[in-house]
Amino acid sequence: MPDRSPPGYLVEYVNGGDSNHENHDNYISWSPKAVFEDAYQPTTAMAFGHAVEALKRGMKVSRAGWNGKGMFLYMEEQTTSNAAMERHLGLKEHFSHGGVIIKRAHIMMLTAQDDVVPWLASQSDILADDWCIVE
Repeated sequence: MPDRSPPGYLVEYVNGGDSNHENHDNYISWSPKAVFEDAYQPTTAMAFGHAVEALKRGMKVSRAGWNGKGMFLYMEEQTTSNAAMERHLGLKEHFSHGGVIIKRAHIMMLTAQDDVVPWLASQSDILADDWCIVE
């Protein structure tokens, strides 16, 4: 007899949820093909928003359309330092956090020349769908 189940995906959630099937250690669910493909995106052709979420989770991302080899972005978490220790900035009087400099989280880029620079998205980067996770 032919299989009449609708096309779809068996999804196993490896980062949470108790096992709900004896043959799987993690929570599993069936997702119809159209629902799954609307909700999930391959990690080799992501939109910018998905790339930002990956950065927030500590992953590195890149664009397939970038000309330089080996370039990627990563996020530096917020840090603090003593304003007196960074007197070379000449801004000690501008910090109102009790002498502490708060460096907010920000996105950095490893360039094709193996330099690290702060990164700011262009309009093309924001609208691109060729973002991917770098291993």
